[in-house]
Amino acid sequence: MFGGGRGNVRQQTLEDIAENIRERKFKRIVVMAGAGISTPSGIPDFRTPGSGLYDNLQQYNLPYAEAIFEINYFHHNPNPFFALAKELYPGNYQPNLTHYFIRLLHDKGQLLRMYTQNIDGLERMAGIPPKMLVEAHGTFATATCTVCRQNYKGEELRNDIMEGTIPKCPTCKGIIKPDIVFFGEELPQQFFTYLTDFPIADLLIVMGTSLEVEPFASLAGAVRGSVSRLLINRDLVGPFAWGSQRHNDVAELGDVVSGVKKLVELLGWKQELEVLMNVGGERVMEK
Repeated sequence: MFGGGRGNVRQQTLEDIAENIRERKFKRIVVMAGAGISTPSGIPDFRTPGSGLYDNLQQYNLPYAEAIFEINYFHHNPNPFFALAKELYPGNYQPNLTHYFIRLLHDKGQLLRMYTQNIDGLERMAGIPPKMLVEAHGTFATATCTVCRQNYKGEELRNDIMEGTIPKCPTCKGIIKPDIVFFGEELPQQFFTYLTDFPIADLLIVMGTSLEVEPFASLAGAVRGSVSRLLINRDLVGPFAWGSQRHNDVAELGDVVSGVKKLVELLGWKQELEVLMNVGGERVMEK
């Protein structure tokens, strides 16, 4: 937690945040999330030596790890990206407690929007409707031919990707690329929803992100100064790490799932969340 607020203003706590959510004083909650909410689901980091995915990508002799998301490199050699796509394609991993907590906020009518840096689709699998999501770095749910710009559903590419085949457009034979945002590509139009969301948000929850990638990182500073901000993360990041803190900034540091569990217990939502996760798990198993 952050120490002493300014003057006589009391520093907010996780208990305060929970009380205001429970009493529905917060009804327009914006969530910002990064890779840290998905690692508990087993999603590997392609940049981490020793992970199976990292080792698998070594065979392609990438000049550096990030080249996998550079459009010029993709045109030169799409194989590394499709090897990554095969690993991350929706259905290989299951949502965890954190995703279902955000779904529960939606079910209770208190989620304004979730902004995610993740491309794993676990938010959708947890039942968060696409209209409530801003997938800032794109999605595997849709795809586009790199030549004729024909649109495809992500499911149409699944067989090719799982078989290690580069998906080709039946119309022009161009490569079909999932709608993941590469370096140098424009952000999805949906991203700019932040211009109307953040000014009306009454609580910002930031979780599982280093807040290093722009322009996503700057969103943490886009809410009004009077709005409480809750960080559930391994480390202090972004505005939470900058010297003098606002009295309404709260940080719950450590393991993300543990932090969310603590909040859920303070809310008294543990049982509801367990039911939601059980139903969600059964639904996933039936697919």
